[in-house]
Amino acid sequence: MTCESCGEKVRAALEGKPDLGAAVAMLAGAGSIQGVVRFLQLSEERCLIDGTIDGLEPGPHGLHVHTLGDLTLDCLSCGEHYNPFGRQHGGPEDSDRHVGDLGNVIAGPDGRASFRLEDGQLKVWDVIGRSLVVDAGEDDLGRGGHPLSKQTGNSGERLACGIIARSAGLFQNPKQICACDGVTLWEERDRPIAGKGRSKNNPETLAAHL
Repeated sequence: MTCESCGEKVRAALEGKPDLGAAVAMLAGAGSIQGVVRFLQLSEERCLIDGTIDGLEPGPHGLHVHTLGDLTLDCLSCGEHYNPFGRQHGGPEDSDRHVGDLGNVIAGPDGRASFRLEDGQLKVWDVIGRSLVVDAGEDDLGRGGHPLSKQTGNSGERLACGIIARSAGLFQNPKQICACDGVTLWEERDRPIAGKGRSKNNPETLAAHL
């Protein structure tokens, strides 16, 4: 499937649905961990979160929106999970949870986690200027019985993070991470952040699953 035909399928699926705001976070961390995560508010009750993170250890990793957009101490200065209602930590399907609790993303054997999920509590306009953090371990969703389960999900150290910035809407953003390859922010999903296979003009480049 070509990038264009895949894009047309997503456009058709979202046709007639309002775009109430969009944002993007560029994640970076120790070693080779890098990622791009996009947020699109589909309605007052539904936010689409779509992303790809490379360089992770295979397996589940907790993903959370944190209160502060402060990277002065890397991910350590991002504050706690975004929790405006003072609730306990939980899973994304729980009503009683931090708004920033997005559950786990799963990295495959190649270290890549590609995900697309919808959330009923997170609103794009509330998280712009905050941060997105991916953790070293699995989030137990508040059910693990560990002293940190009801606070953080006991998901370990913060591996990579990025500030959530306002963005153009779906397919409206022509910005590129690297001007040399022609890949826009909405075409990042199935392309490595750098190196072989990234360029649009490279015949070995995979079509992006938008």
